[in-house]
Amino acid sequence: MQAPSIISVKNLVKSYGDFVAVKGINFEVYEGEIFGLLGPNGAGKSTTLEIIETLRPKTSGEIIVNGLNLDDSPEEIKKIIGVQLQTSGFYPNLNLTELIHLFVGLYQSDVDPSTLLKKVNLEDKAKAKYKEMSGGQKQRFSIATTLINRPKIIFLDEPTTGLDPQARRNLWDLIKEIRNNGTTVIITTHYMDEAEILCDRVAIVDSGNIIAINTPNALIDELVATGFEKEKEVKKANLEDVFINLTGKEWRAES
Repeated sequence: MQAPSIISVKNLVKSYGDFVAVKGINFEVYEGEIFGLLGPNGAGKSTTLEIIETLRPKTSGEIIVNGLNLDDSPEEIKKIIGVQLQTSGFYPNLNLTELIHLFVGLYQSDVDPSTLLKKVNLEDKAKAKYKEMSGGQKQRFSIATTLINRPKIIFLDEPTTGLDPQARRNLWDLIKEIRNNGTTVIITTHYMDEAEILCDRVAIVDSGNIIAINTPNALIDELVATGFEKEKEVKKANLEDVFINLTGKEWRAES
């Protein structure tokens, strides 16, 4: 049975003068799925997400988030979404507990910092300053902050960029766990293997248009049906699998 739609985008257009960045796109995100918005740089995916996140005005079109019309209820929408901040969004000299208390005050939430840090395996870093964190730890903390207001939907913008294989795969597990706990996840990534493993469905955006939308497996099957074949036989494992097998997948201190 198909889950209900939690985000509906209809005929969305965003123009900057004569340049049309988003050209009347349509798509839906279903409740409880991990949905990937994929595309090359400049395709319009970030603009689309920023509009849904209430961070950027649209030129025209309709957006409904959890039954709320973006035109009428932007403040209500903000209360039910979590948006991953880039690293520049945090005060570097505050420790993680202090940063969570800061966000708790902004969201008027009652979440417990230690409980939140435990979810992302950072409970032992509660008193460490943000600037002392490794790249993987900063990404995990960034995702933790999206959960402070107990959102129905979170938006993750290239969450594993620059991470080593262990940190990347552990973050995959974290994202799946967040979804399994009832939160809908919208993700952008340039790693197609990541999208294939994580996403229930993906939309591929190019030049402001959605050119494909389906499950990863269905899109792959459609390509294979055209007669496409890889030049080289696909092995049962890849070099990243070798690396993980040899070095382990456990959480570890990152330098």
